[in-house]
Amino acid sequence: QELDELLAGLGVYAEAHALTPPAGMRERVLGRVLAEIGTVAPAAPVAEVPTMRVSASNPHVASAAVPAAAPATRSNGWAIAASIALLLSLVGNALLYTNWQKTSNELAVALNNQTRFASSTQVMERRLHATQEQLHVLRSPDEYKLVALAGTPAHPAARARVLFNKAAHRVYIDVAQLPPLPTGKQYQLWALDNGKPVDAGMLTAATTAGDGLQQMKDIGSAQAFAMTVEPTGGSAGPTMSTMTVIGNI
Repeated sequence: QELDELLAGLGVYAEAHALTPPAGMRERVLGRVLAEIGTVAPAAPVAEVPTMRVSASNPHVASAAVPAAAPATRSNGWAIAASIALLLSLVGNALLYTNWQKTSNELAVALNNQTRFASSTQVMERRLHATQEQLHVLRSPDEYKLVALAGTPAHPAARARVLFNKAAHRVYIDVAQLPPLPTGKQYQLWALDNGKPVDAGMLTAATTAGDGLQQMKDIGSAQAFAMTVEPTGGSAGPTMSTMTVIGNI
């Protein structure tokens, strides 16, 4: 009751002392409020507050809807798949490179073996041809004149022979025994035509050791053959003091 009486008294006081506001004051106040509202930045979105759903049978609080995480999960899935694909690609490329390198090495070895085999085949063919030619020379006394070369007094044990085909101008040398040569020296064969020495070629180391026949330079005419020791590569004329063997046709 005292509160009611106090409120009533305030109302009577307010009516007794009420003042009329100046003209235009209401419009100025409203304009200022609207201007202040226009300058205020929009508020950040407020998270949805859980709402209360009450019923007689199920008085539970309904939570706000939560955005699904599917996009993030899908992005992570794509990233993992891309990483796996990249890893598989790297492993595959490494395996392909290893296999390619292995194949290249095997191919190089095969080509090298083929080249070596071809070279060996060519060497064997040349040797076979030379052997066949030597057999023909040795088995054709009518075509090839056998000239025995005997050792000089300085080398009595030295022996060799020349097979000379005068019609074809072909000359072959066959060594039975010759003294060993010092370093930088080589045997040189000479054809003596009317007393004039003609270079008939240098003997190889194999021929000097008695390893088969060696075809020498062609000689058109000769009455004798001799052999001297010369510097490696030969000389323009024979060194008479080193004559080892000599024989007349």
